[in-house]
Amino acid sequence: MTALFALATSLLWGLADFGGGLLTRRTPALTVVVVSQAIAATVLGAIVVATGGWSEAGPQLWFAVAAGAVGPVALLCFYKALALGPMGVVSPLGTVGVAVPVGVGLFLGERPGLVQVAGIAVAVLGVVLAGGPQLRGAPVQRQAILLTLVAAFGFGTVFALIAEASSTLTGLFLALFVQRVVNVLAGGLALYASVRRGGTALPDGTFPWRSLPALAFVGLADVAANGSYVVAAQHGPVTVAAVLASLYPVVTALAARGFLRERLQAVQAAGAGLALVGTLLLATG
Repeated sequence: MTALFALATSLLWGLADFGGGLLTRRTPALTVVVVSQAIAATVLGAIVVATGGWSEAGPQLWFAVAAGAVGPVALLCFYKALALGPMGVVSPLGTVGVAVPVGVGLFLGERPGLVQVAGIAVAVLGVVLAGGPQLRGAPVQRQAILLTLVAAFGFGTVFALIAEASSTLTGLFLALFVQRVVNVLAGGLALYASVRRGGTALPDGTFPWRSLPALAFVGLADVAANGSYVVAAQHGPVTVAAVLASLYPVVTALAARGFLRERLQAVQAAGAGLALVGTLLLATG
């Protein structure tokens, strides 16, 4: 049960990342975030009503509100990084956000074991190598790496916060709903501010109706991934669930290779692989 749901998490997160990055190449990243999360919020709202999730409301929901405020920033940075590409480098680097829970543990007095220390070192080395020679004289590539690291920190923060927002399955639905509502509000305000400054909200001034199914898939896949991960963690060792769920960059990289024919330089592929290995070490430590 744990392996099945954790692998489903990897598949869903990986495909959601690929879809979000692909959509951002044609549609402004803020629009992708707002629309996809609005669709997810609508579906989650219906689930909360159907399951009676409102009965789980309490002070813990403030963690979901905080996660909702951080989430759009992380998603925006990540989608922009994926749009700059290559996805095979950006997606694995995004997994180093798992270091955030480790940092929280250190702050609370915990001390990492040798495996976790090794994971941190390997992940940092992977970040350095993943940029490869393209970092020299290539501001776009530097921007992609920076955006990815900001996104990774944001994702790690969101995961740490949302884990404190509920203790039951129905409570999780409510927490995810609140998080998505705040996502939409925060992202909507940012989109409005961007338009006021002369930015573009819609490609060619019209809503991309043909992209609506893809936008829905991105938002719903992200929500489903969160749910499947919780189920995996509740039915078996969290370590196993975390390791298998953290394989989602492989799905994104394979999708990018299969659909976009991306080819990575050897040093970039090595760096991306090290970042993924470091993440696995952190998760298992």
